[in-house]
Amino acid sequence: MNSLPQRIAYLPASFFGMVMGMTGLSIAFIHLSHHFSQFTSAASISLAVSVTAMVILSLAYSYKTLRFFPEVRAELKHPIKMNFMPAFSISLLLLSIAFYALQQPELSKWLWTIGTVLQITLTYWVLYNWVHHDFFTPEHSNPSWFIPIVGNIIVPIAGVHHAPLEINWFFFSVGFIFWIIVKAVLVNRIIFHAPMQDRLIPTLFIFIAPPAVGFISYLALNDQQVNQFAMMLYFFALAMTLLMLISVHKFSKLEFALSWWAFTFPIAAMVIASYIMSNQTGSGIYNVIGYSLHAVLTLLILALTYRTLLAVRGKQICNDKH
Repeated sequence: MNSLPQRIAYLPASFFGMVMGMTGLSIAFIHLSHHFSQFTSAASISLAVSVTAMVILSLAYSYKTLRFFPEVRAELKHPIKMNFMPAFSISLLLLSIAFYALQQPELSKWLWTIGTVLQITLTYWVLYNWVHHDFFTPEHSNPSWFIPIVGNIIVPIAGVHHAPLEINWFFFSVGFIFWIIVKAVLVNRIIFHAPMQDRLIPTLFIFIAPPAVGFISYLALNDQQVNQFAMMLYFFALAMTLLMLISVHKFSKLEFALSWWAFTFPIAAMVIASYIMSNQTGSGIYNVIGYSLHAVLTLLILALTYRTLLAVRGKQICNDKH
């Protein structure tokens, strides 16, 4: 399968992790532009790139669904790949957040509605398979398990503007409680079982995302009031960020793979959480954290975009080995 239409049969849903990272960067630039207007253009350009990537990937995956449905079905039933399927719905939810921040409430509401329906559908698909399975082993578990279930925490961030509070608390509750459960499963797997495949090691960065996004979502549900629980979420996210940073030499030895995009959205979530923390507490130290990680995130996304384009050109992505 060398022609582009045929190679689309191997287009993985995990590719939408690129949109998640880029949109997270866009939202970070939007927050930054509130204090430094010169970053308004960067926010607009970043969001335009995110939307373009989302449209291209959505069209490509739609073609895959119509032309190569058995491959899509196999992805939905795969014990690891199924967890990346909600990257699409989460991308829609993140775009909804970005467009609401840019004062496009109607577009935001449509994106949020579609994203939310898809997210809860995929959540219950994964939950059903977890409960009624005959194929999972401890080695199948990895931090991508956070995506389908804990991803529900993202819903209230824009959802508080589009739906009753009870609906948003439902999604936050599902995501938060399962974060605790899945985290316990993953820590047990990482410590007591065989090491993860190199290709999945970048997903360790996903440990940052649930508490960081949880902080942002909890504040959205509580009129942006920073209390002790919110601070606990933020500082646990910061602790996970520091753990990843001191482990960077382990990540630098890995061969490039599409999973490297797992580095991006968790960092973006921490950047946004830091900017919000600074705004709500008035402490500049959180801005320092945000600025530092924002610079790292921007360089990382530029580098990953370049490496991904090279890999696509060299036909290293979208083949039967990935």
